[in-house]
Amino acid sequence: MTNSNLTDGEREAIPELRTAVMRLSRRLRQERDDQLTPSQLAVLGNVALHGPMTPGDLAAMEHVKPPTMSRIIAGLEAEEWVTRLPHPTDGRQCLIEVTQKAQEWIRTYREVRDVWLARQMSGLTTEERRLVLQAAPLLARLAQPEERSRP
Repeated sequence: MTNSNLTDGEREAIPELRTAVMRLSRRLRQERDDQLTPSQLAVLGNVALHGPMTPGDLAAMEHVKPPTMSRIIAGLEAEEWVTRLPHPTDGRQCLIEVTQKAQEWIRTYREVRDVWLARQMSGLTTEERRLVLQAAPLLARLAQPEERSRP
C-alpha cells in the first residue's frame, strides 16, 4: 500500500476490515430473493434513489458499456420493473423510471435486510452497537468513488 499517512498497524488491519465488510455485504445479499440479478438490482436501486435517468447516465454510473445497460434495462422492462419516459428536452433520449411494482419490492427488500441486521446487532453490547452505528457514515465515505484528479 502506498498511502503513507496510515500507520503500520492500520495497514496490517486493512485485510481484516476488507474481509468483514465483504462478509457483511454477502450476508445481506443472502437475505433477498433472487428475482433480480445483481446488475438489475443495482440499476433499480440507482433509479429509485436518484429518480429517472437516461440509459447513458445509468451505464456511466454502473461502469458498463451502453449495450450492456440496454440489455439490463430490456430485462427490467420486460418484467415491468421499469418504464421508459420521454426525455423532457431531448427527443432522441428517454428516461428510465421504476414502476410501482419495483418501488414496493425495493421497500420490502430493504425492510427484510434491515430486520436481519437489527437482529444481528441485538447480539452486540450497547457500546458495540454505538460504535457500529458511528462507523456507518465513515464506511459510506469509503465506498464513494475516488476523485480522478488529485493534487
